[in-house]
Formats: sequence, C-alpha cells, structure tokens
Amino acid sequence: QVQLVESGGGLVQAGGSLRLSCAASGRTFSNYAMAWFRQAPGKEREFVAAISRSAGITYYADSVKGRFTISRDNAKNTLYLQMNSLKPEDTAVYYCAATTGWGPQLDTYGYWGQGTQVTVSS
Repeated sequence: QVQLVESGGGLVQAGGSLRLSCAASGRTFSNYAMAWFRQAPGKEREFVAAISRSAGITYYADSVKGRFTISRDNAKNTLYLQMNSLKPEDTAVYYCAATTGWGPQLDTYGYWGQGTQVTVSS
C-alpha cells in the first residue's frame, strides 16, 4: 500500500502560478504511475494529468494542456504539478493518485491523497 499526502495549494490571482506536491510513502514509489485529479464544488472528480513510472510519458486533459506540467522525482518519492496561467475555472480540490495500471480513468487509481484546495480569484 502507498500513502499519499498533497501540499502546496492556496489562493492565487488569475494568471498566477502554484506548484503542488504529493509525498508518497509505503511501497516503492517508482512502481506506480501517478496522476492528478481535481474536483470542483458540485462537480464530479476529473482527470488533470498523468505520468508514467519512469516519467517518460505524460498525458494531460485538454483543459490544462500547455499550462500545467506534471513531473516526479522517484529519488524523493514525490509527484509535482506546476500550474501556470491559472484561471478561476481551475478552482478545485486537487488530489494525487497512484495506480499499477495507466490511463485517465478515475477507477484505474486505487490510492488517493486527502486533497489540497486551489482557489483562483478573478
């Protein structure tokens, strides 16, 4: 089992940047593909970005492509999400998740963090 803890959320103005981190513990971090999801109030949780075990492959939702960058440091057991050019519609709770599989589907991921709030003001 792998435990995940997100950090780095906060309040930022539109056009600003934030970097989220997700610290992993437990099983070997590099055995898992990782992803970020988000959930806005009253909406379903949605896929944001994913990264393969070795970081050789990344995949983004169209809504964040070109603005967000997912990365990982397997030596530090940490996943990152660099978010630039933030928009009010990016406001949500952001979750990191781990899977032994791959893909953007929510039910592919068996391990989840508790989430971190990102609020973008206009």
